[in-house]
Amino acid sequence: MGILVFKSDLIIRSTPVNLLLSFGLLIWTQPKKNSWFYGFLILTAMVGFGVEVIGVNTGYLFGDYSYGNVLGFKWKQVPLMIGINWFITIYCCGIAMHTLLNKAIQKVAATNKVPSKTLKTISLVTDSATLAVAFDWLMEPVAVQLGFWKWLGDGSIPLLNYICWYVISALLLLVFHTAPFVKKNNFAVNLLLIQLMFFLLLRTFLNSPS
Repeated sequence: MGILVFKSDLIIRSTPVNLLLSFGLLIWTQPKKNSWFYGFLILTAMVGFGVEVIGVNTGYLFGDYSYGNVLGFKWKQVPLMIGINWFITIYCCGIAMHTLLNKAIQKVAATNKVPSKTLKTISLVTDSATLAVAFDWLMEPVAVQLGFWKWLGDGSIPLLNYICWYVISALLLLVFHTAPFVKKNNFAVNLLLIQLMFFLLLRTFLNSPS
């Protein structure tokens, strides 16, 4: 882990490059790309960036916080890279939960009545949103420590942040689930696991606020 071993500012500031690389690889590895997939991508990036602009400039969403300079060029006090980060998080969580739950649903369906589409949708959306919030919870203290953003006031992470993350994620994941494009991408699952391990290690070993 370069950040832990070398604590290099260059490594930290390469975060936008890493995000763009991950973004490009997710698009490249998405099978049978169609207009629905690209529409979801654009929608998620725009909504993600938009809610962050509202959050930073009003405090009505997420709480009182501001972005540092690590994530690159900012517009309306929000890095443009944040829209891409929202897509990466929502897409990877959606793919991972579809991969996991579809296998479980198939096993249940083999011995019981096939679950209704409504039940399947609720399960996939709520569980995927929970995963997204868990990822944000794991990432938050590390992101603050690395200078991605900071919470104002006493520096604590407000409950409102996680509530808004859940609601917005659930709405985007509902679109993800209902949009007719392939929900299978092994790279997305592996990327999510790598990110979870990355932030878990940094949260464990960096002297970050809880």
